[in-house]
Amino acid sequence: MKRLFAAALMVCGFSGAAMADDALKAAIAGAQRSPDNVKRDMYRHPYETLSFFGIKPNMTVVELAPGGGWYTEILGPYLKDHGKLIAAGSTPDSADANVRKSGERFKQKLAANPVLAKVQLGAFEPGNGVYNYAPKGSADMVLTFRNVHNWMETGEPNMKKLFASVYDALKPGGVFGVVEHRLPASRPAAPDSGYVHEAYVIKMAESAGFKLAARSEVNANAKDTADHKGGVWALPPTYTNKDVDRAKYAAIGESDRMTLKFVKP
Repeated sequence: MKRLFAAALMVCGFSGAAMADDALKAAIAGAQRSPDNVKRDMYRHPYETLSFFGIKPNMTVVELAPGGGWYTEILGPYLKDHGKLIAAGSTPDSADANVRKSGERFKQKLAANPVLAKVQLGAFEPGNGVYNYAPKGSADMVLTFRNVHNWMETGEPNMKKLFASVYDALKPGGVFGVVEHRLPASRPAAPDSGYVHEAYVIKMAESAGFKLAARSEVNANAKDTADHKGGVWALPPTYTNKDVDRAKYAAIGESDRMTLKFVKP
């Protein structure tokens, strides 16, 4: 199927890269996206971020901890016809009752939207040590957006298992893309802030066997001092401090974020 897809592109007079680029733009502009999610494009830069990671429409992609599905709404239709998206998170089959409920809600969200109906669910529960989301060596790309700070709460031994599971899921040459709130290197670790040292993420990835291929500043925000009362959640869209200094936080915008591309040798 993938060979036929590539051949079709050439017959039509388009390069694979150009067609993939148009498909990504179409997915980002698609009507399947929530209007509230679209408003955040100015901070999350989905086109630039996914292009930096090198995504293609015929890939098998794992999205770790998709949350409410902000990126799923883009990745699902983009990969629907020629690739595969595995949303690795809560599933209705979990042994944990709370995880089951969350998994059922996400499954219903996918089922309600035809362009997301082909998205597969994979079991990913860092708190429970469950990483059954993809067969070994099956994925071209694994992506995660603003999740590392949550996983750190499970402890470093479990973090190593988590990063190892990503390494195992990828094919040789596969890409692990990470976006995370960035704590300045000059500041001490602040576990409850939501911000993480870039060096820590690199260390954990390299300990699993990954090589750092590239960094991007596409999601950087120089206005973010990363020292807010209430942590990163003081900023939009959460505004955890409610009306206290809201105008100041709105002027800052969303967090300063690292964007890292790792490759499995």
